[in-house]
Amino acid sequence: MQIHVVQQGETILTIAERYKIPVQKLILDNELINSAELVPGQTIVITYPSKTYIVQEGDDLFSIARMHNVSVMQLLRNNPVLAGRQYIFPGEELIISYDTHGSLQTYGFAYPFIDTEILRKTLPNLTYLSVINYRALHEGNITSVYDDRQIITMCKEYGTVPLLMITSLSECGEADPTIVYSLLSNEDYLNRHMEELLNAVKEKGYLGVNFVFTFMNTINQNLYNSLIKKAADIIGSEGYLIHVTINPNINTRDGKAVFEHIDYSEISKYADSVTFLQLLWSLHYGPPQPISNAAHLKSFVEYAINYVPPEKFALGKPILAYNWIIPYSPNNPTAFTLTVNSAISLAVDAKVDIQFDEQSQTPYFEYIQSPVGFPVKHIVWFIDARSLAALLDLIQEYNMVGAAAWNIMVYSAQLWLMINSEYDVIKLLPTI
Repeated sequence: MQIHVVQQGETILTIAERYKIPVQKLILDNELINSAELVPGQTIVITYPSKTYIVQEGDDLFSIARMHNVSVMQLLRNNPVLAGRQYIFPGEELIISYDTHGSLQTYGFAYPFIDTEILRKTLPNLTYLSVINYRALHEGNITSVYDDRQIITMCKEYGTVPLLMITSLSECGEADPTIVYSLLSNEDYLNRHMEELLNAVKEKGYLGVNFVFTFMNTINQNLYNSLIKKAADIIGSEGYLIHVTINPNINTRDGKAVFEHIDYSEISKYADSVTFLQLLWSLHYGPPQPISNAAHLKSFVEYAINYVPPEKFALGKPILAYNWIIPYSPNNPTAFTLTVNSAISLAVDAKVDIQFDEQSQTPYFEYIQSPVGFPVKHIVWFIDARSLAALLDLIQEYNMVGAAAWNIMVYSAQLWLMINSEYDVIKLLPTI
């Protein structure tokens, strides 16, 4: 697998010729939306399958899988263009396998209203899917908004473990620390919380619970430890999985990473896995900055790996973009979210090159917009293939169990192409 950074004057044709790959393959593999007008600084992932197959008359996915001693799920994973299709056609070239060098568990997050086509393309790549639908209330009760029965059923059809994700979000969708402290400081509320979670898991058909911790620090960590122990005693003892997702709250001071030095060993003792991931929502408050900083993330991992064993340690990144108005003002602190493809399209429309920050391993660009006749300057930070490669390199360096993506509501072609060309995705449920 290689990552090509588009240079000034290059076209999809010249890149295809350079790597001796059909143009259409490059476009499909990367799901390029601007193949006719590439942006300097844009990344394109180049892969070379170890085995391919030309579909013959009378073939179907099951017969091809048997012929090559692979699973249908592997065929779907390596050929996302097949998602949701009833038929394959003679003459189509399918990727059977890549020269992978290890295995990896993968963690995704999605709302129940995710587009079905995106879900079908993504589920073959996922070990676990946490469904964003449940939130805690002050007295330990839980509430949900959406009908999640279909997404749970689809997860199991694709051998993906569905997890009930529980957060402390307010009705406005913002993390609410008052709910957390109300719940953690009252034994009766905590017991009620666990019983309601257990009932929801049983009723809906989830296979476990993913607890999201946003406000954990050195002062309250014992309360969170007690929560996970109780979850293991009440929910885990019934045979359900206990996962924890922690926002490490990594900040920058004098150019260095700053984070709470929490002892995660008690949580990792009772949890089946611990995922460290910055959960970013539709709006972001604060000055412009990289979506994720690879150097700072490495500093955090070097600390946290002392408390969470690699076989339980998963690491992730948010796969999105933020658009700020600059110069930044505390009176107008909001950045608006974009998909990665939307960010690239914006660079195309603005006719600007994409820059790259080496420390954070993230791309960015600036542009000027004049909505009412006055020029307004913007900066957009986002994630690209180089950012994802930095994440996967870190996971490999510390032999971690898995990689997480926040979130999968938009299909990330480059992420899954990179993972599938390098790793065998672990499935814990039976698959076809």
